[in-house]
Formats: sequence, C-alpha cells, structure tokens
Amino acid sequence: MSGILCRVIQVYSLVIIARILLEWLQVPPDHPVAGARRVLRAVTDPILAPFRRLIPPINAGGVGIDLSPIVVLVALGIIGSVICS
Repeated sequence: MSGILCRVIQVYSLVIIARILLEWLQVPPDHPVAGARRVLRAVTDPILAPFRRLIPPINAGGVGIDLSPIVVLVALGIIGSVICS
C-alpha cells in the first residue's frame, strides 16, 4: 500500500511542477498547451486552493507570485519521506 502512495505522491509532484512551468507560458486559449494547462489546473486546484487561502501571493514588482505550489511540493516531500522511507 505504501508503495502505491509513494508513487502517487511522486506523480502528483511532477504534475504540480508541470503546472508551474506551463503557467509561465503565454498562449492563446485555442492552443494545445492551453488545454493541457486547463487539465493540470483541474487536477491541482483542489489541493492548492486551501493553501492559497492561507498564504497570500508575494508582490514582486507588481506581479503576484503564488507560493502555494512550493508549499505543497515541500509538504508532499515531507509526507513522502515519512511514508516511503
């Protein structure tokens, strides 16, 4: 059971990283990357949303930087190291 959970944590971490990278791209709504971004948002938003409510974005030169994916990645890393070791 823990092996499956470890794999889920690893895959979900990669999905969050993919979302972070795709969020930086400016593409039109009909572009295939925009479709992939919508799928990644649908998969990651349920976990990221509670953290977004707790952690406000950092203002960096007029741009808000969302730290919730980083916090979730750290939390998944800690949970993974406890469960998978």
